[in-house]
Amino acid sequence: MLEGVTKDGQLVTPDWQVLREDIEGVHVREVRHVPRDHGIITEMYRPEWDPTGLPVLQAYQSRLFVGALGAWSCHAKSVDRLFINQGHVKLVLYDGREDSPTHRRVNEFHVGDARPAFVVIPTGVWHGLQNVGGTDALMINFPSYPYSYEDPDHYRLPWDTDQIPYRWRAAPAGLRLRADRGSEPR
Repeated sequence: MLEGVTKDGQLVTPDWQVLREDIEGVHVREVRHVPRDHGIITEMYRPEWDPTGLPVLQAYQSRLFVGALGAWSCHAKSVDRLFINQGHVKLVLYDGREDSPTHRRVNEFHVGDARPAFVVIPTGVWHGLQNVGGTDALMINFPSYPYSYEDPDHYRLPWDTDQIPYRWRAAPAGLRLRADRGSEPR
């Protein structure tokens, strides 16, 4: 072997389940497409996929342009329930809850066309999404509380904050950031 080479560790089980230790309260349900003679059917939400038992009071779609990065955001009272099945999205979660057994744990998921997923993100868990694919990505959110226009339950940190131990690998020339932050790529 050449000097400095590293060997890959195991990433998946023999039945192709991704190995990772999930953040406490995060639930991921990978969804399979059902090919039909007239197209493809994909379920987006079923109550049994969501252990919170909270009602669905709103549903909305977000589109992430190619190269776009939306990070970081968190909620104090609302649980996000994201369904992602179009595009290739890197979803990164950080457990910022001091009383959590997985405090400071980071999870990274790659979801979208190839591996659709329904992801439950508890309150206090920071999340960011990056479109790492070549087409727009679509996400449907089924939050536990509808958006409050007068008092949004939405907290943000810049994508490159030092408060979260994760570094986004982005192509600076094509990086798109949310327009609501003055943060520029380094």
